[in-house]
Amino acid sequence: MINYGYSKLILFHQKKEGVMKKTHHKKWNRWLIPSLLGIILGMFSYIFYISKAYSYLSDDPKACVNCHIMAPEYSTWFHSSHGRNTTCNDCHVPHDNVVRKYYFKAMDGARHASMFALRLEPQVIRIRKPGETVVQENCIRCHSDLNSVVGTGQVTATMAHNDEGKLCWECHRDVPHGIARGLNSAPNARVPLAEKPVPDWLNQLTEKKEQ
Repeated sequence: MINYGYSKLILFHQKKEGVMKKTHHKKWNRWLIPSLLGIILGMFSYIFYISKAYSYLSDDPKACVNCHIMAPEYSTWFHSSHGRNTTCNDCHVPHDNVVRKYYFKAMDGARHASMFALRLEPQVIRIRKPGETVVQENCIRCHSDLNSVVGTGQVTATMAHNDEGKLCWECHRDVPHGIARGLNSAPNARVPLAEKPVPDWLNQLTEKKEQ
C-alpha cells in the first residue's frame, strides 16, 4: 500500500511538472513570435530609412546618388544636354505602364543594392540587356519626331541583339554619360551625395571615445 501510494504521489508530481512545463512553454511561445516579428519589422524599417529606400518611389535623380558609386553617372548626366530636360527615370525605366515601371525599378534596385552592399561592382558599370531594352524603347519614344526621318530610329533592342540593326548609343557614344566610363571618370564632381544617417549624438559619443 505504501509503495502504491508513493507511486501515485510521484505520478501526481510528474503530471504537475508536465502541466507547468507546458504552461511555461505556452507563455514563452506567446511572447517569442511577436518579439521576433517586432525585431524583424524594426530592422526592416531601420534599413528602409537609413538607405532612403522611400526616395526611389520618386523620379528625383538625387535618389540615384544615395549610392556614392553612381556619382560619375549623375555628374556626367547633369552636365550633358539630357541634364536639362530629362531625369534618370526618363531613360532607365519603362514608361508603357505603371506596373512594369515599378516592377523594373524594384528588380533593378534590388540588384544594385546587393551588388553595392557586397562590394561586387566592377570598375566600369555596364548596362545589361534588360536595361538596354528599356533605354532603347525610351530613345525611340522621346525622339519620335527624329525617328520619322532616320531609318535606324525604329530598331528595337531585340533587333539589335539579333544583328538586325544598331542601338542608338552605338553611334551616339557620348550621350549622355560621356566617352570615359568608370568609377574614377569624375573623381571631384560636385554631386548631391546623401548625408550620413548617423545621428549627431552618436557622432559626438564616438569622437569623445577616440579622444
